[in-house]
Amino acid sequence: MSIKAFVYTELQISLPFDQAPWRDLNPVLLEQPGFINKTWLSGVVNNSVGGFYAFDSIENAQKFVTSYFPDEVRNFNVAQTTRIFDATVVEEASRDMNSVHFGATLDMKPGAFVYTEVQLSVPFDQAPWRELNPTLKKQPGILAKTWLSGLHTNTPGGLYAFDTIENATAFAVNYFPTEAANLNAAFTTRIFDGSVVEEASLQLNSPFYLYLNP
Repeated sequence: MSIKAFVYTELQISLPFDQAPWRDLNPVLLEQPGFINKTWLSGVVNNSVGGFYAFDSIENAQKFVTSYFPDEVRNFNVAQTTRIFDATVVEEASRDMNSVHFGATLDMKPGAFVYTEVQLSVPFDQAPWRELNPTLKKQPGILAKTWLSGLHTNTPGGLYAFDTIENATAFAVNYFPTEAANLNAAFTTRIFDGSVVEEASLQLNSPFYLYLNP
């Protein structure tokens, strides 16, 4: 089943991941129309809870963020963030960055994830990914990146895997702001602990943990 859309979610909550009800939620998530996989996300420092999902169509991704997800979050009585991204336009750029969502495998389990989004509206075929990818590959500890392109908004972004939280933090705090400054744009960065979500993510077929090189 090919990936056509990505969904990013994050709840405005502080909940250590070992207290998150993922065992109850995972079976329900597996039944959502068009669901392919999910990587759970657990915020560094703030313990926010979220996820990065792959779906078989934009329509099913839209159903998820407008129907199931708000109903589920209502049970926690907290605010939420959801984003939908068009996966079809980012495949080439992502494959060049060893994206596990497009068939690559990692040599090690990720120690951290970084989510980014830049406040620009740029159709992805005009995004400077060919110029940026060589520099991104040189960042300490980077394992992979899946490029993102916002549905309706054309906002560029990415989900990155890093070997350690320290390298992920250095990227988000030191390197990425300089790149956004070159684009003269505001931006969002989030850092997540990759070590605490492995078991929960494996149950949802996360390619970050499911396909590791021997």
